[in-house]
Amino acid sequence: MHDVIVIGGGVVGAAVAYQLSHYRVRTALLEKEQELSFGVSKANSGIIHPGTQNPANSLKGRLCVEGNLLVREMSEELDLDFQEVGELIVAFDDGEVARLWQMKQEAEVLGVPGLEVVSRDWLRDNEPNLNRDAVAALHAPSAGIISPYRFVYALADSAALNGVEVHTSTRVQSIDRMLDSRAGDGSTFTLHTSGGEFRSRYVVNCGGLYADDISAMVGVRSIHIRPRKGEEYILDKKRRYITRHLLFPVPTPDSKGILVTRTSDGNPMIGPTAYAVSDKEDLSTTDEGLRQVLRVAQRLVPAIDAADIIAYFAGLRPAAGEDFVIRCEDKAPGFVNVAGIQSPGLTAAPAIGRYVTGLLSQSGLSLSPKRRTRKRVPRTVHLFSMPTAEASELVAKDPEYGDIVCRCETVSLREVKDAIEAGATTLDGVKYRTRAGAGRCHGSFCTCRIMRVLAEETGQPVTAISKRGKGSELAVEERCDG
Repeated sequence: MHDVIVIGGGVVGAAVAYQLSHYRVRTALLEKEQELSFGVSKANSGIIHPGTQNPANSLKGRLCVEGNLLVREMSEELDLDFQEVGELIVAFDDGEVARLWQMKQEAEVLGVPGLEVVSRDWLRDNEPNLNRDAVAALHAPSAGIISPYRFVYALADSAALNGVEVHTSTRVQSIDRMLDSRAGDGSTFTLHTSGGEFRSRYVVNCGGLYADDISAMVGVRSIHIRPRKGEEYILDKKRRYITRHLLFPVPTPDSKGILVTRTSDGNPMIGPTAYAVSDKEDLSTTDEGLRQVLRVAQRLVPAIDAADIIAYFAGLRPAAGEDFVIRCEDKAPGFVNVAGIQSPGLTAAPAIGRYVTGLLSQSGLSLSPKRRTRKRVPRTVHLFSMPTAEASELVAKDPEYGDIVCRCETVSLREVKDAIEAGATTLDGVKYRTRAGAGRCHGSFCTCRIMRVLAEETGQPVTAISKRGKGSELAVEERCDG
């Protein structure tokens, strides 16, 4: 019997589990995929937003600003790769400049620090590759970037170190709610999953694209997820200095627009598109999406070239209206919905974790702080971000750091093995933890080697090694008869 079960192993579910791990509550985190971060979070752009593009009276605006601060506070404890780079929302005419001043005023109500509308001359000095037709921009210095995958792993690893059970390949199939006079809130939940039954006094639904389906399992059908697809394109790391800031156009009512940003690992990135789809599994990219993204990105930075693109991908945002849906459900006491967490969900995640913990407390969950928690997670080694002298010292201590498995991203055998020890069981799991296979050659050089290492370290045959779980295996066994 658990006190709380959190459904969904993306950044929001991991953040809720992380917050609950500081209290004396029996908590479990359930994820349907083979590894954490394989749902909505895997396609996140990794931007830590300052809070410039949310209504001042919105829940998402308030939690975005709070989350921006919390990410900084948690960076050392969780060994996060957060980098403050600042953002520019770029205007090309007087009407857009007027909108910048309005956005500045709204963001200052939320408490976004350091905002400034900067001139054409400032832009030429500080963002030299920006289109010379730009006349002004709203500068928000508190914007940053982070690896969305490693953020999820850091939150979940810390939660696990402090007693949270983490169950992957555990799809929730149905939920029963039963009245129980012995339970503090008068009911308990039984979750029937592909990994067995779980019982709990409280359930937190962080199911992403499927949050509405999970909510319906307890009779709450007021949430409707309408997936919004975004196609994005990653550029070669050799173009990492093409911009100094994250570049945004003036937003529309439906989207923050097509951006020129970069990942925390140095690759520039352009996109996303934004359009509604009906299929929650549709991660296809399109020629039209590419043309649209290039057209808008080149308006911001004319030097961007299609030849610089090394990878295409698409993600689905779990839209459920204009604002986040975070509430205790009166129709199912003890059930908390955390739905519609689209942008700026990554930024807001730590604040959402705190907010949900507060809702659980208000609903009757006793939150007694633990006397001690393990504050630091083990430091993750990444040769690609390390000074040469420091890397040389590591190689001298352990020669496996000198055995480079992925040449594009300078990932060693030791790092691959550490990722597997930390929980990676698939090629994507290794890639998200180490970047092996994420470079220009798309794993042409390293995939077979990583598959062999995964097989050796996990005791599985190579034919069982998959890209991202069952059904995505890369090797087959051929048999010759006669």
